[in-house]
Formats: sequence, structure tokens, C-alpha cells
Amino acid sequence: MNLFKISVANLREKKLNSFLSALLLTLGIGMISLLLLLNKQLDEQFKRNLKGIDMVVGAKGSPLQVILSSIYQIDAPTGNIPLAEVNALRKNPFVKTVIPLSMGDNYQGFRILGTTPKYVEHFNAKLAEGHLYNASMEVTIGSKVARDSKLKIGDQFSGSHGLDSEGEKHEDKKYKVTGIFEPSGTVIDQLIITRLSSVWDIHEHSDEPKLPVTAEVEHSHSQTHVDPEPDEEGKDVTSALIQFRNPMGLMTIPRQINENTSMQAALPSIEINRLFSLLGVGIETLRTLALIIISIAGVSVFISLYNSLKDRKYEMALMLSMGATRTRLFLMLLIEGLSLAVIGFFAGIIASRVGLWVFSKSAEKDFHYSLGKFALLPEEIYLFFGALMIGVVAAALPSLGIYRLNISRTLAEE
Repeated sequence: MNLFKISVANLREKKLNSFLSALLLTLGIGMISLLLLLNKQLDEQFKRNLKGIDMVVGAKGSPLQVILSSIYQIDAPTGNIPLAEVNALRKNPFVKTVIPLSMGDNYQGFRILGTTPKYVEHFNAKLAEGHLYNASMEVTIGSKVARDSKLKIGDQFSGSHGLDSEGEKHEDKKYKVTGIFEPSGTVIDQLIITRLSSVWDIHEHSDEPKLPVTAEVEHSHSQTHVDPEPDEEGKDVTSALIQFRNPMGLMTIPRQINENTSMQAALPSIEINRLFSLLGVGIETLRTLALIIISIAGVSVFISLYNSLKDRKYEMALMLSMGATRTRLFLMLLIEGLSLAVIGFFAGIIASRVGLWVFSKSAEKDFHYSLGKFALLPEEIYLFFGALMIGVVAAALPSLGIYRLNISRTLAEE
């Protein structure tokens, strides 16, 4: 007697019940798997881009907005701040690095970021081809920008005003591509990076005197640069990334900035933890919902097998009278529960990957972030054993009735 074949035949006979049980397991496991995937990849993205940045200074407003716009490039800036105040931070003995950022334009939705070579060095970005920008209106582009926009070395393009690709184009001044970065898995992949002076030049009004070009880069074919302090006369930047020399900077400087300057100090560690705590409420709610669905699936398997056992009492009694043991029949019903659990698990894993792919496409379209790692997580192995446990328990409880089955009475009743 092939127990597996009989179990499969029994499941096929009860198509609707089997489908409902497997579907509920698929939904519950798929939701938990998707949450695990999103949580891991978002956490990696946030930590990778946050590394080495102790503080961000920007215009007064929402500190979280300052962090998201300056580090992750996924929100609008809160405004501009005087470069003179940013450069004053360089003189503080507790400050190790100051990286000014200036933004406001885009090309096909990719942000154009004016900064110093320290920004490139901070993310340890390597050039795939060409060289780093070394003059105003020259740019070096990230790997995603090159892939999606089809820009190549030597190409020229006009930026659009604002962060919307539909903004008014600066047709009178064109950027020139001098280099393309290798994929780094950081925010640089989706940025068009240029000098601070490029952003200042393109936004100056015709009745204003021409702003001097600062010597931000001294070597055109190398990524080792002297990073002099940008000329600050009458200029603004969007924000600046700060790294401290020691913990004393974290304890004293943010308060000084917030109280004594026109700028706002935002601490990434605090703001990102706050963001994840807010997201965590939603994630925990979804995880709880998924566990409820899985529990309902277990109950569904239990009810399905319990009713099946009641309907097949005569069949079971007949099999016992023909030499089958109660243990073998118990195992047969156990296989049915395990089969539903295995089907639900793998269908859930596939569903979670489809969900991640859809989410990644949306994130890439809106923010140019890719969440395309579909490999099985270690936590999902535990999820598999959890699904098997649900299948075993849900099948074992009604199957114990086999040991109480009275063969002669059941056959006589029929």
C-alpha cells in the first residue's frame, strides 16, 4: 500500500478543502517571507548609506526630511543654508569631515548633486570608465543612471529644474559626462555628481555677477584629490554631511548648531531609529495578521482532515480489516497534512518573491532603489519547519481518531 499515492488521491478528492487550506498557508507564509525580505534589504540599504555619517546639517524644518533628502536622496530638501556657516564647522576641533551638498535639479528623474570629491571618497566609489569631473558643468554618473538614461562618456544633456523629471529644462547650459562609476550598492549608483560650482552656475540669474569657479578637483584621471574649502562668498548649499573625530562632537555640536545658527542639526542614528520604530508598528501589525492567517490555515487543515476522517470511517475500517495497521493509516493522514504544509510553504515563498519584485519595480521607479535579492533567507528555513509543525499538529489531532475506530461496528453500520 503506497501511503503517499493514497494521500495525494485523498487531497485531490477534496479539492476545495485542500485548495482553501493551502491558500491560507500560502498567504500567511508569503506575507511573513515578504516582510523578512523587505526588512533585511531595507536595513542593509539604510546602514550602507549611513556608514560614517554622524550628523547632517540643513535648513530648519523636519530633521527626518533633512536625513532622507541628504543621505538617501528620497525626499525634498528643507531649504538652503549659508556655505559660510557650513565652512565654519571645519574649524571645530571635534569635526573630522564636512561634505557640503547642493541639489535642486535632475535628469530623467535622477538627481544632480553638487559636492566635493570627499563625497566620492566617503562611499569609496570606483570609476568604471572615464575620469572624475574636473571643471564646472562636468559630471560623473552612477551605474544606474548610465544604464537607464543610456548616457555615455562625452554625452551632453540639460538638467530639469527641481526634483521632478517634468520640470523646466536649463537648455542654455549643458552638462558633459566625463566618467561612470562602478556599481557600489550605495546611493551613488543613482546620482549624477558634479562640482558645487556647477549647481551655482546653472542657477545664477543673468543680472548677477558670474560666480568664480573654485578649484575643487586637481587631478582629472585619478580619484585622489585635494579637497579645498569651497569659496563661500554669498553662496548657499542644501546641506552638509558631518563626521566627528570623537564622541564629544556628538554631545556638544548639535545643540550649538540648533541654538546659535540658522541651520538645523539632524542626527541620523536617532531619526532612522524613529523611522523604523514608526514602520515597525505597521510591520508588526502585518506580521501578526500573517500569523493569524497561518493559524486559521492550521485550523482549516484540522477541520478538513477531521471531516475527511468522519466521511471515510467505513473506508478506514475496511482497510484495517484487510491488514492495514492503524499506525499506517495515521501516517497516511499525517502525510496529507504535511503535503498541504509543503505546498503552502513553497507557494508562499514564490508569492513573496513576486511581491518583492513588484515592490522593487515601484521603488526603482519612484526612488531608483533596487531590492532585487531573492535568495532564501536563514529565517525562512525556520519558517519552513514552522509550516511543517502546523501541518503535523493539524493532521495529528484528528488522525488520533483512527486508534479509537471500532472496525466491526463501523462495517456493520454501513
